[in-house]
Amino acid sequence: MKKRFLIISIYLANFIFNALPAQAQYSGLGKESLDPKILTRYAPTSLPPSVTRPIESILDVRSPGLGMVTPDGKRMFFTWGITGTVQVWRLDGAQKFPVQVTGGQDATTIAGMTPDGKYLLLSRDRQGEENPGLYLQSTNGGELELIQHLAGVRTSLQYVGNDSRTIYFSANDVKPDSVTIYRYDLQTKQKVAISGGDGIWWIADVFVNPKTGDREKFLFAKATGSQSREYYEYDVKTRKTTPMLGQNEKEEYGVQYGVHPDEYLVLTPKFSEFRRLYQYKGQKFTPITPELKADVASFDIDDRRQRILYSINDGGYTRLKALSAETLKEIALPEFLNADHIYAGSTTRNGRFTTIGVENSKAPRLSFVYDWQTNKLTQWVLPSTPEIDTSKFVSAKLESYTTRDGVVIPMFVYRSPQCDSNPQNPLDKPCPVVVNFHGGPEGQSIPGFNRYAQLFVNAGFVFVEPNVRGSEGYGKTWLNADNGRDRLKVITDIEDASIYIRKNWQINGVIPKIGIVGGSYGGYAALIGMSKFSGSYDAGVSIVGISNLITFLNNTAPYRRIFRISEYGDPVKDRQALIELSPVTYSDRIKAPLLIIQGANDPRVPVGEAIQIQKILEQKKIPSQLVIFPDEGHGSSKRSNQVLEIGYTLDFFKKHLQNNHENK
Repeated sequence: MKKRFLIISIYLANFIFNALPAQAQYSGLGKESLDPKILTRYAPTSLPPSVTRPIESILDVRSPGLGMVTPDGKRMFFTWGITGTVQVWRLDGAQKFPVQVTGGQDATTIAGMTPDGKYLLLSRDRQGEENPGLYLQSTNGGELELIQHLAGVRTSLQYVGNDSRTIYFSANDVKPDSVTIYRYDLQTKQKVAISGGDGIWWIADVFVNPKTGDREKFLFAKATGSQSREYYEYDVKTRKTTPMLGQNEKEEYGVQYGVHPDEYLVLTPKFSEFRRLYQYKGQKFTPITPELKADVASFDIDDRRQRILYSINDGGYTRLKALSAETLKEIALPEFLNADHIYAGSTTRNGRFTTIGVENSKAPRLSFVYDWQTNKLTQWVLPSTPEIDTSKFVSAKLESYTTRDGVVIPMFVYRSPQCDSNPQNPLDKPCPVVVNFHGGPEGQSIPGFNRYAQLFVNAGFVFVEPNVRGSEGYGKTWLNADNGRDRLKVITDIEDASIYIRKNWQINGVIPKIGIVGGSYGGYAALIGMSKFSGSYDAGVSIVGISNLITFLNNTAPYRRIFRISEYGDPVKDRQALIELSPVTYSDRIKAPLLIIQGANDPRVPVGEAIQIQKILEQKKIPSQLVIFPDEGHGSSKRSNQVLEIGYTLDFFKKHLQNNHENK
């Protein structure tokens, strides 16, 4: 009976998609693709202070970015959103008073610094479009000098030369779905294209002669999918480009030069279940990190080729390790007790200073600078925690649930003391539960300092973050389990979370009410949970979520399409599977209340995805609400909009989940 119903649902979805394109399809992305009347109709409205004030207090607890230190170790530049928009700040010494060096309403971040420490390279976006421009600013402050910022174009810094004059940047200004790499002279203001052609390219590394400071070789990377890469090497002397690694493989690689120009450091899961770091020389791979049941998540080697820093993703916790680049022997690092995460930031071009971030569940991330010459560790940046005692924040507890096919899914659970009910007390009832699915879909929910989770805990909810199949951090089989049509086999992980909670978290025969929320792919998960798995969740909130995988793939920004097709499937070849996986296919099943939040300028998930599902809900008279932020993209970046986004979400769940529980 279920199979017959699915066939009918798919037939109807095909009919709507093909026969009624005006209703089921849209074209374009960004605010300009919308009728202004739609923006007016679904614009956010203010919320009462009783709703917004607790959210504002939590959002005031902010941790600055890890930062970038000048070569002499006397100054640090970092990003901070304390003004409501991310801007760049300067410290003239450890724990000195921070000085704001960029301003305005456009998010601005540090892309790089010239090796002489005289200039910053800055990236600035507009209203969440994710089409940033590149700018130059003196480290003493002052006006920003435009390098390139074009409408609809992503301009990204790739490399800064040792001469502090030559930089390289990439831009999709020739073709929207391809990247050209340019060399730019900061003095003459002239740019020259050094590579072009189809595809998404970037500079993975540059080998510089340690004696002369001349650039000898370039490593160029080309994306062939959401995870897979090809690498090519360009020899400056011979002017020849040679295929180096990944050709015709569709394999995941991360590559940088080692100590010598004929040896490479390669991060890949090719030879084992988990990612491991190898030395690649003479077409031979030699492992240089231990074989672990955990991923080496990332690595970096300093420009002087002295040290390799790499991080381990240990079930969601981050560990930092260091190796001598010459001997490949481990180097001792400072110890940080009770840390959930230890991150490596940037290392100065001279190799002397590295920024390190440390985080646990009770405090925002702390930023340190480690001096490799003196082995001295200094805390530079002080986090901001006004009016909030973060020692009372709830720590995540690692739990799990078992799926219908016997797979154990890890989940981090935030449960306040008032939700630790006593089953022996006949008056006790379970707290309502909100299940938050992460984005990606290759993302990962991790423990640590979590302001978002704490807001739900403070509001009386149990907050749950599962890492379903397809998540990062549990090996390549787990990561690739949801690729393409295989997603049909594991999408039930979303429903199984609610089945487990309803069965195992009852108190005195009362089943907890359950809500589902998520952003990006998590927003898609919320829509699937409310449609295909209707009845599993009592209310849902989808933030920048996908409602139709075909219209999504046809309208997402061109530069992203290659990544998403390799993850979800081809809209032509895999059309039937994409229809089966689209929430709109099961829209007739939606019964429970649904809130949809979207940014008008979103280049990843077009605003049309939200509008088309909302129209269906309105036609069916399902309790629903759509909120479109006209000045945001893929999620809210401005503090005022973040307050509203979270406020709408919490208010919605309070209304629909915190009523009297009923036995079911």
